[in-house]
Amino acid sequence: MPELPEVETTRRGISPFAEGKRLTEVRVRNHSLRWPIPNELPTIVKNHKLNKIHRRGKYLLFEFNHGHMIIHLGMSGSIRIVDAQTTLNAHDHVDLRFGEQILRFNDPRRFGCVLWTGAPIAEHELLAHLGPEPLENTFDADYLYKRSRKRSQGTKTFLMDSRTVVGVGNIYANEALFNAGVHPLKPAGKLSLSVCEALVCEIKAVLSYAIERGGTTLRDFVGGDGKPGYFAQELNVYGRGGEPCKQCGKPLTEKRIAQRTSVYCTHCQRL
Repeated sequence: MPELPEVETTRRGISPFAEGKRLTEVRVRNHSLRWPIPNELPTIVKNHKLNKIHRRGKYLLFEFNHGHMIIHLGMSGSIRIVDAQTTLNAHDHVDLRFGEQILRFNDPRRFGCVLWTGAPIAEHELLAHLGPEPLENTFDADYLYKRSRKRSQGTKTFLMDSRTVVGVGNIYANEALFNAGVHPLKPAGKLSLSVCEALVCEIKAVLSYAIERGGTTLRDFVGGDGKPGYFAQELNVYGRGGEPCKQCGKPLTEKRIAQRTSVYCTHCQRL
């Protein structure tokens, strides 16, 4: 599933080709995504200028003067920059045409979405409940410490809750916990302020570096330029269950936690 670095990589890749330009055509080949694409969408946005592409968590927000188009990549989606002559692939569901350039949305599993809202974007039901952005100053040690008080759930599950902080998906939660030396099952309520500071630091560092490396390609993800991300080649724990820990050499443990694969070192990560 594309996580925050993959979505941010996509945003940075497609923005120069679309921002400030008029959306001259929307072609929908399949309306049946996670939620149906509104039939009126092509008419609503045609010939309107796209002001900017924002990201909120894992959502891409296409800002127009009269509202926002909301795009989510789902579990396997991608947006590529192509020209009008580019051959269609299977699962190319939507084209957004800006002059000679097309942003082509492909989603094999159809868990993504392309929606529209004319209401204030922060009030939309998909966004209103989201916690702070991990790379912004509002996500700091004091916030995480206060938020974690009296929480009995494991720290990994706590960090992956979008109400706590948005966009810390499974891959990056594994990596940040390892770097901070925190066991994924450690009760969040037992985190000290200093450990929260280490976690915040590592979350910001891991996400920032993954964005620089173009995200993590494990199965389907490619960026806006069609190229894969390269952070997967530098993972410390995720996908390395049973292999030697890069710090102590002991075998890494792999376990299902809250239905997600977790990999950690029982020696280096304190419970």
